[in-house]
Amino acid sequence: MTAPPAVPDVITVTGVSRRFGPRVLFRDVGFVVHRGEIMVILGGSGCGKSTMLRMLMGLLPPTEGRIEVLGGDMARADTALRRKVGVMFQMGALFGSMTLLQNVMLPLEMHTDLPEVARESVARTKLGLVGLGDAAGLMPAEISGGMAKRAAIARALALDPPLLFLDEPSAGLDPITSAGLDRLILDLKRDLGISFVVVTHELASIMAIADRCIMLDKAAQGMIAEGDPRVLAESSTHPTVRAFFRRETAGEKP
Repeated sequence: MTAPPAVPDVITVTGVSRRFGPRVLFRDVGFVVHRGEIMVILGGSGCGKSTMLRMLMGLLPPTEGRIEVLGGDMARADTALRRKVGVMFQMGALFGSMTLLQNVMLPLEMHTDLPEVARESVARTKLGLVGLGDAAGLMPAEISGGMAKRAAIARALALDPPLLFLDEPSAGLDPITSAGLDRLILDLKRDLGISFVVVTHELASIMAIADRCIMLDKAAQGMIAEGDPRVLAESSTHPTVRAFFRRETAGEKP
């Protein structure tokens, strides 16, 4: 019996390093993100999480190595490739002078030839997907932080990308709101088959949503762990990995 064709990975990172002048942030990092999974990038402050995310999004080139996203080289990505990727920035980055509906319609206005009635219909559908169907006419100043994060995800979904990047989606949210956002991410993965790359340091969210994770470390100038975070939390012998998941100072006895 013929085996089904392998599903290609959505991201392949090979031998990637990043320097800022003489300062090495990380070196020789390599990992893949499988189609339909949630990959979380972890690590302490200053380890390069946000820099890695910007590189994956094509906003910053690697000093060495190669990053392929959806089969293309992100260092040379054209508009067609960038349209296949959605981004939710850390604080939402909604345009304050636009309603939520107008914010979600904006990518459709910039990148499609759809008539206005169709753009509005799509935008309302995306807001409905994130639980904001009744908030389309509100301004960003009129909504909570959790609603702003959901609206930003709706905007990231506007062009139906197969891959979403989320930068600290739970930052600044209370535990109940954060848990609701975690459920939304899992629902989108299940219902739409979207792949996610998420930067976060929130342990509860990591354990709730991550299929796999990578951990970067400032002292090691690179990647020190990769795998299921639940397994790493239980069985890793690396002192920094253990300290992260147990909320201890490195070297502290449990």
